[in-house]
Amino acid sequence: MRTSPLSWLLAFALGLLPALAGPKAVRPNIIVVMPDDVGYGDFACLGNPLVKTPALDAFWKESVRFTDFHVSPTCAPTRAALMTGRHEFKNGVTHTILERERLTLRATTLAQVLRRSGYVTGIFGKWHLGDEAAYQPERRGFDEVFIHGGGGIGQTYPGSCGDAPDNLYADPAILHNGRFEKTEGYCTDVFFRQALRWIDTRRAARAPFFAFVALNAAHGPLQCPTNYFRRHAGTVPDDTAKFYGMVENIDDNFGVLLAKLKAWGLEKDTLVLFMTDNGGTVGVDTFNAGMRGSKGSPYEGGTRVPSFWRWPAGFRGGVDCVALTAHLDIFPTLAEIAGIRLDAATRRQIEGRSLLPLLRDPGAAWPDRFLVTHFGRWPRGQVAAAKFASSSIRDRRFSLVNDTELYDLKADPGQRTNVLAAHAEEAAKLRTAYDQWWSEVQPMLVNEAAVGPKVNPFKERYWRQFGGGPDEALSKLMDPARSSIR
Repeated sequence: MRTSPLSWLLAFALGLLPALAGPKAVRPNIIVVMPDDVGYGDFACLGNPLVKTPALDAFWKESVRFTDFHVSPTCAPTRAALMTGRHEFKNGVTHTILERERLTLRATTLAQVLRRSGYVTGIFGKWHLGDEAAYQPERRGFDEVFIHGGGGIGQTYPGSCGDAPDNLYADPAILHNGRFEKTEGYCTDVFFRQALRWIDTRRAARAPFFAFVALNAAHGPLQCPTNYFRRHAGTVPDDTAKFYGMVENIDDNFGVLLAKLKAWGLEKDTLVLFMTDNGGTVGVDTFNAGMRGSKGSPYEGGTRVPSFWRWPAGFRGGVDCVALTAHLDIFPTLAEIAGIRLDAATRRQIEGRSLLPLLRDPGAAWPDRFLVTHFGRWPRGQVAAAKFASSSIRDRRFSLVNDTELYDLKADPGQRTNVLAAHAEEAAKLRTAYDQWWSEVQPMLVNEAAVGPKVNPFKERYWRQFGGGPDEALSKLMDPARSSIR
């Protein structure tokens, strides 16, 4: 059968249309790296005069940097907000221990929606949203799980929050897909190494991946390899030298991660987000970027953290964005970037906004908003009395702290001068919004009366695998000379 010239031209035009429309958008791989207890002022690129962070400095130059980005004042709350797109109290997370760190089972997590849409998901490091089986990350959307227990390696509290017995930052026992592995090396090296192994296995697969590298460092106890400690020993107090050594070890590992992405041809199509989980700790006495407060505080120093985003195929880096942004925004941002259409229930859950317009244009319109900070940690049964205790609510310009202090953040970013009397109307507006928020969270504080198990789940699982038990563990003393860690 002969083809007419008209038919041939029509077929040629139709074949050309895909090329004219450009290449099909590729869903990026996603890597979130989040150290613990490292603050805004603990990086050379953000002004610290002592710490050497060349990998982060180079990454900062290539990234969209949110300069007014906020998280919760402590670690488990930030993880709860990041994973759900809403304030931690609405997830039942009002503490870091005593069952009040457990992420409500009614919440949908970021990992779940990514996995449902075709991503393969992995977590490496710290989970801290419930150690009982139903709350573990493999039940919350993660395919690959490589974690320690509780809030920190070696830490254990009454109830469910705790790690494997006698764990240290050197050669830690890590729970890997349901079985403990006795690893070799310093914990941060171990977590990055495992993340890279897993990413390497994903390279040839068609499905994109989501890797959450959630480090326990530089959270106490301050244990770091001796060679890193020596970098600052004698020039600052020993605790600060250990802390800065832990930060520089993170930077070295982050550099290896970036180099591997480039060598593997993944750099262009991988979105890398670097942030931290609360305000500064040990380093704030040396440098705190002019902010007041630290971890656990409702002031800016307790919640403002670095937030660096790089995706070469998706947006241009090397720019600052001054918009008021927060951890609540990560879920909707990554969902939009991944092309996920969220169901109605998940849309209702999310309080944050997608940052994609700002990533594409840091000067894009961004309506003002309220952000609420509350330290939580009130004694059992004393919720009502804690309404304004260690709390703040802020918008783009003003911050109302503890219901008695008002700061003009544009004129006074260091929060030194209380202007409550001069701006009573602004304070009243913030207070009204706070009252509404407080009423909304009350029915959602689902962990306040929770009772934990008598035996910590991680220890019980460890003893089941390796033998031993509480009586045997109590008879042993931890050996601080077990490694080169100080």
